[in-house]
Amino acid sequence: MARPSISNPMTLPQQLARRDVARLQRYAELLAFYQGEQWAAPGRRRERRLTFNYAKSLIEKTASYLISGMRTVVDPEDGSPEAAERARRAERALQEVADQNGLAQIDFDTEIDAAVLGDGAFKVTWDPLERRVRVSAPDAQGLFVWWLGDDVSRVWRVASRYYLAADEVELAFGVRVAARRGAGALVEGERRVEAVESWTAETFELWVDGALAEEKANPYGFIPFVIYPNLREPKQFWGVSDIVPVRESARELNRALSQLSMILELSGNPIAVLENVHEAQDIAVQPGAVWELPERARAYLLDLLQGGGVQLHVDYVNLIYRTLHDLGETPRTAFGENRGGLSGVALNLELDPLLKKVQRKRLIRSAAYQKRNELVLRILEQQTGVSLRQGSGQALGQGSGQAPGAYRTRIVWGAVVPEDRSRLVEDERTLVAAGIHSRRRAADELGVADPEGEFARWLEEQSAVESGGERREAGRANGRAAVGR
Repeated sequence: MARPSISNPMTLPQQLARRDVARLQRYAELLAFYQGEQWAAPGRRRERRLTFNYAKSLIEKTASYLISGMRTVVDPEDGSPEAAERARRAERALQEVADQNGLAQIDFDTEIDAAVLGDGAFKVTWDPLERRVRVSAPDAQGLFVWWLGDDVSRVWRVASRYYLAADEVELAFGVRVAARRGAGALVEGERRVEAVESWTAETFELWVDGALAEEKANPYGFIPFVIYPNLREPKQFWGVSDIVPVRESARELNRALSQLSMILELSGNPIAVLENVHEAQDIAVQPGAVWELPERARAYLLDLLQGGGVQLHVDYVNLIYRTLHDLGETPRTAFGENRGGLSGVALNLELDPLLKKVQRKRLIRSAAYQKRNELVLRILEQQTGVSLRQGSGQALGQGSGQAPGAYRTRIVWGAVVPEDRSRLVEDERTLVAAGIHSRRRAADELGVADPEGEFARWLEEQSAVESGGERREAGRANGRAAVGR
């Protein structure tokens, strides 16, 4: 299928410099907010500004709930031994790639990045030096996407922009960058060289320092990126950050607490008020101090806490605090608080907003991780010649005459809140006995890491128990026969 071609006199790096400016500016603002820059206007002289980074805490807490217990399983397409072996082979391949790339840490880091910026991404490629699949998580701030018409799901081109030192460019791509004054861009105080990768299903381009360094056919035949939103906005490709709903509440909380802190400090260091006094010197506010005042003058200490005024500030802070948790869909209970002594069922109801938020995110993440698994299996097939798809047991290139199979993977998520494990075991036991769930599916639901291995070990134990029972029964039978003689 031929991809669109748009005539543009500018080079690709020049196009990217003018593309998605508003999105990249939004990313920078959200990242700064996550890192603690949460006051909207410049500070005034001697103004007290406290920052309580609840946005960071809420994002990391939600990410922990979301990612916990996540793993990939491959179900056989039928009950045949061949299908089961193909499924186990694909599952072992995915686990090996996950171990080699440290995907558990990459997934957690990417989840936080997606929650902050609103978008996450994975890149799946083949490393010819180490002879393995490499999975990375490129920065969404360097990604640019082209799609067909008004269908944002039909991506036909992806560009990735990043910066390297000149010697790193030569090491990574074998391209020498001419040393010249002012070359590259200033990134984090260091002169760096801009590299841009452009991928379509048919072509690959590499631009280094504004010049086209390499152009060739795409070695994979597909775009090796998985780009997904944190939370989807209808009919939009780019997603929504978790910071957006809580940004105003967090700013107001910082302002209110800073104001309350100033009031309490001034109350602990009282202000002396002198009425009908034109000049004053050596006025000390301390125990035992004696002041000499002129006639008709009056002196007193300003009490900012009189009349319970401070309680109004405390009530307002609590109101903002509740608003922050409501808009962030992360109740205080998620942080371990149970002031009312709620039961397990009541706690689950209290955490329901967080559960719904995690469920919405998991719908998006499941599709993204399944797509990533597909790219991993496709690259492994290309490099090893062994089919890892369901419905085709032949090696690639042998021509089985069958239609190409599918890459069937399933994402199993861990429980968000603690569950009654004994009740869950009983439920799965009933489902297996009724033929609704297989033993493997039950093991998946219970969080067993290696269902096939556990079942094989169980069969070995059963065989050993039965063999031991048969030997004991034979021994007792021999003993009775001896007594009879």
